[in-house]
Amino acid sequence: MNKTFYQFLMTQRNPGSTDPIAEFANNAFFDQSFPKQLDEFDSLSKYLEENASYLPNMEIFDEVWKMYEESM
Repeated sequence: MNKTFYQFLMTQRNPGSTDPIAEFANNAFFDQSFPKQLDEFDSLSKYLEENASYLPNMEIFDEVWKMYEESM
């Protein structure tokens, strides 16, 4: 069974880290409306662009998405 993007992202959490990917994961963990079941790039990208003020730039998402794809 494949992981959703959210499940993969949660493997990158590190509450004490200042790494941008860890911060993205930490903040997504606290985002009550994060679409946890989605695994489509366009839908996730749209959600993040419109709702994730905690994500300083979309390049971070792009990098994590690439990692997610490579892990599949």
